[in-house]
Amino acid sequence: MTTSPNFLVIGECVADVVRADGVPDRVHPGGSPANVAYGLARLGRAATLLTQLADDAHGRLIRAHLEAAGVTVRAEAVVRTPSAVVELDGEGRAQYAFDIGWTLGTPHGVDLLGPDAPGYLHIGSIAAVTEPGAAAVLGVIERLRGRASVSYDPNVRPALMGERAGAVRRVERCVALSHVVKASDEDLAWLYPGEDPESVARHWLGLGPAVVAVTLGAAGAVALTADGAREQVAARPVRVADTVGAGDSFMAAFLHARAGGAPLAVCLAHAVTAAAVTVSRPGANPPSSAELAEALAR
Repeated sequence: MTTSPNFLVIGECVADVVRADGVPDRVHPGGSPANVAYGLARLGRAATLLTQLADDAHGRLIRAHLEAAGVTVRAEAVVRTPSAVVELDGEGRAQYAFDIGWTLGTPHGVDLLGPDAPGYLHIGSIAAVTEPGAAAVLGVIERLRGRASVSYDPNVRPALMGERAGAVRRVERCVALSHVVKASDEDLAWLYPGEDPESVARHWLGLGPAVVAVTLGAAGAVALTADGAREQVAARPVRVADTVGAGDSFMAAFLHARAGGAPLAVCLAHAVTAAAVTVSRPGANPPSSAELAEALAR
């Protein structure tokens, strides 16, 4: 497979209304796929986001945020920009309550098969499994999979996933279509209660991906490959402001390093370092290439 350096990310934008005791609400641009596109652009990658936005205050905030980093935004109009109330506990861990739909139609404004077709396609979160828009996402994968590297992050949101067995089927369908998959240990605990994360990763490798990476919170991250390789890295010590966007920063940095031809261990090191930078400051605020290089040097 030959790839161009361009990334296409498909998925939702969400206005994260961050709420914590004793401080006013803060609104941050969010949405897992949007965060990944933003993180890629911050690292110098050409990234296009295919999404849905309204012409409202939240939508304008999100578009300006993405475009300021260099993301090309291709947004289908909707009545209201999706939002989520993010409740932080005393350790900065986030719980979400969503007001969101996903109704993406036939993609437009993106070259899927011509000379400017992307070499990398990232999908995930709500948009990959929520109908009716998920059908459009899967249609793009089917058109691009033979010529682009496909990555997927389920970013499980239990309140939006429906019953577990159906959610597992939908997630595994996306896993089978992907070359690179990342999930958190919390994602896997909800999808496969009681199962060891590495056992699930090996199960997923059997469905088709070349690489499955699992984030393990304070224990760092592990990645397994279809040819039997295994790498694990420790988490970087950091004072946590909140965990919003940490997994998305991990994903963006992992894809950035992999696209540059880095070995698996280096991809993981970049990813956990980017996540550490992100959790050290409020909101989904991933590092620039200079910030990541500085953090890796430390």
